[in-house]
Amino acid sequence: MSPGQSRTPYDGTPVVAPVVAPVVAIVGGGQLARMLAEPAAAMGVPLRLLAEAPGVSAAQVIPDHVVGDYTDLATLRDLVTGCRVVTFDHEHVPTDHLHALEDLGVAVRPGPDALVHAQDKVVMRGALAGLGAPVPRFRVVTDTDEVVDFGLPCVLKTGRGGYDGKGVWFVGTPDECAPAFEAAAATGVAILAEERVDFRRELSALVARSPSGQAAAYPVVESVQRDGICHEVVAPAPGLPDHLATRAQELALRIARELDVTGILAVELFETVDGRILVNELAMRPHNTGHWTQDGAVTSQFENHLRAVLDLPLGSPVARAPWTVMVNILGGPADVGGRLYDGYPHALARDPGLRVHLYGKEPRPGRKVGHVNAYGDDLQECRERARHAAAWFAGELGDESE
Repeated sequence: MSPGQSRTPYDGTPVVAPVVAPVVAIVGGGQLARMLAEPAAAMGVPLRLLAEAPGVSAAQVIPDHVVGDYTDLATLRDLVTGCRVVTFDHEHVPTDHLHALEDLGVAVRPGPDALVHAQDKVVMRGALAGLGAPVPRFRVVTDTDEVVDFGLPCVLKTGRGGYDGKGVWFVGTPDECAPAFEAAAATGVAILAEERVDFRRELSALVARSPSGQAAAYPVVESVQRDGICHEVVAPAPGLPDHLATRAQELALRIARELDVTGILAVELFETVDGRILVNELAMRPHNTGHWTQDGAVTSQFENHLRAVLDLPLGSPVARAPWTVMVNILGGPADVGGRLYDGYPHALARDPGLRVHLYGKEPRPGRKVGHVNAYGDDLQECRERARHAAAWFAGELGDESE
């Protein structure tokens, strides 16, 4: 500072910059909303967040946020005041509330008539079957006798509310059906029975679509699931025949068009042992199987989601390198809690090309607290780099590990 100058102490009043772009409201304060903040800042797009609790992941990086209940319509109305668009970190906002926001003149993207297919598995299965999309055999069941009639073994799923393996039961005997129907009785949700698919691996076809109908398809990826949680994603899916990759992309684009999806759509697929693909799940938001795009694609899923909900031209989904591997960092031993940052010196010194994304979450066993991306020309090398770094951050490797 020059002589005679003084610094005015900060009095705590938020510094508000002039709004020069439409404000985008986001419902949900998880890591998906957090990762929208970086491209929004680069694009000069203001974000407003409805967080479920103080200090959650996205609230740490989006200054314009309020804490409230996404099931309360008055809270949602306050959130969108002055916003042109509202989008979502999760699919759990009641459908009637979304219609009410549309009635206020706010663009709800994806819209309630589309989003219900990601909220309700029964609605989703019926719609996909109506479109002629390949899906596992399914039926809504109300008791164990109907499950037996459907055929055991099978998979039982709650129609609403399940994620990351929750609300899913693999049953082989009538007695194993009881927990599913107990959950249904407690929550009032329907139970869906699905065949147990003999699959080779799980795939994901990610697309972005704008209200004007422009669409972009990312390379089809392989996802590795353990206990219902995504652990690893490889882009593109190794050894996937060209005709199956093209079929998966075309299927995802058709679903996005027919269901009128705006933003990112992730179509999770089974590749069966006899060479078919079947639709497993839909997600209408940025998705774990698309995290590789942050560093491995020309335009990330997060930037393309923002572009799509604002009806801006979409960015290129082309991969930057032959291979990108994403590995999730899961909460590990209790003594690692709060020390994720300590993983940086080793991980970054060992691999300067590594990209690390931490979510600002307190580690708990099995909780997603971040992910790493490694890209390059050699698949096995990328796998080793990403797996080593994720294990190091999770506290699974000791100081002696190189």
